[in-house]
Amino acid sequence: MALTTVKIPAPLRSFAGGSTEVAVEGSTVGGVVRELVARFPALGRHLYASGGELRNFVTVYLNDEDIRYLRRSESPVKEGDVISIVPALAGGSRDAAPLPPTVHSTEVSFSREDLVRYSRHLLLPEVGLHGQRRLRAAKVLLVGAGGLGSPTALYLAAAGVGEIGLVDFDRVEASNLQRQLLYSTSDVGRPKLTAASERIHALNPGVRVVSHEVALRATNALDILRSYDVVVDGTDNFPTRYLVNDACVLLGKPNVYGSIYRFEGQASVFDARHGPCYRCLFPEPPPPDLVPSCSEAGVLGLLPGLIGTIQATETVKLILGIGETLVGRLLLFDALEMRFREVALQKNPGCALCSAHPTQRGLIDYDQFCGVPASPDVPTGGKVPEITPEALESELTSDHPPLLIDVRDPGEWEVSRIKGAVLIPREMLPERVDELTHAQEIVLYCRTGKRSALATQLLLDLGFTHVKSLAGGINAWADKVDRSLAKY
Repeated sequence: MALTTVKIPAPLRSFAGGSTEVAVEGSTVGGVVRELVARFPALGRHLYASGGELRNFVTVYLNDEDIRYLRRSESPVKEGDVISIVPALAGGSRDAAPLPPTVHSTEVSFSREDLVRYSRHLLLPEVGLHGQRRLRAAKVLLVGAGGLGSPTALYLAAAGVGEIGLVDFDRVEASNLQRQLLYSTSDVGRPKLTAASERIHALNPGVRVVSHEVALRATNALDILRSYDVVVDGTDNFPTRYLVNDACVLLGKPNVYGSIYRFEGQASVFDARHGPCYRCLFPEPPPPDLVPSCSEAGVLGLLPGLIGTIQATETVKLILGIGETLVGRLLLFDALEMRFREVALQKNPGCALCSAHPTQRGLIDYDQFCGVPASPDVPTGGKVPEITPEALESELTSDHPPLLIDVRDPGEWEVSRIKGAVLIPREMLPERVDELTHAQEIVLYCRTGKRSALATQLLLDLGFTHVKSLAGGINAWADKVDRSLAKY
């Protein structure tokens, strides 16, 4: 038996006692992972499907090799090997892929002010005047003008990219300001694209900003993406992430990928013409309840600045045709350890979309594919029993009040809580279910009602009948019952 180190990613650490890495003995990768699950049983449903095989949205690496291209679970391990578990958060040459002729234009002229602005670029032999012309002629689409889109947009504008398209339909919220540097306090309540366009023009008036204030859907994605040279994925949900990937594959566009979660980030360039696509890495999305969004799990405000800057760097390299891009490589970053790691990606010969014999030849229903409701305001499944804040207030003052369970994380509990509630974080609910009684009415709540809906469904599946989710979560309670509570 060899002693190996298993790297535990942030989304799974709460199921492994908070460990970032675990020393596990075994002779094969499969044996090591099974021993890991035996030690931490809660990991099982996240790593294995019902048939006992590893889930398709979890990629396992032995050192820096994807085990799907070794001997899979039977891949032998030796003393000191490192096994990395890489979950979805949404081969070929590694040289910068050539872009369409539009970015090679030599017709672009620069004013005296432009030459001063870009003087540091002009001093670089790899860029020079010719490269600056390529940047001016390039068109880049940013899908998402949030945490990742903010630094990417600012650095691309500063670099002199001629046209920047923005896809977003949200308004600026106060909670955005912790990480979305496109916006200021005075922008709260304004449409993001209005504020973003003004900020980009203030930085570089020579940049043309094209606003697409719509939700990207299968019905409009190809039309929106078609005229751009590079697409930057700054999304925060799996349906849009798969949609962006598939549209880029069908249109032959490079997809500059970034994702963030709490203190960790990922970055790559997916270009099916020269290497793997996103589906080669994650053929299937995780179930909606396994990977919470940043709005539910939190994120270090500095992290999107770093990952977004990497995305901007890769975009500029693609436009200029210089350097070694992240095609065929996945860059992993852990801010707490201040450590970068890299694993190799290979083109999946059986990929449904980018293989030689694809089984998918167009865009699909991505909400259905990812198992999420069409409206983000509808709890998963859309059928769990709910109770309004007003009705809960009345029941809490009755002779037989319900047991009130807060399923948020301890840090959120410290921010605000409903009087009389008991804290049982959703991830710990299966382990603490014996503390509950089937006879008593139970009401669960979280921040907005999404996690409590999933927790309610879990208890219903376990045979509890008197269980409800607080509609709108503690934020709705703060709006309608107790305005002294802080919203976040």
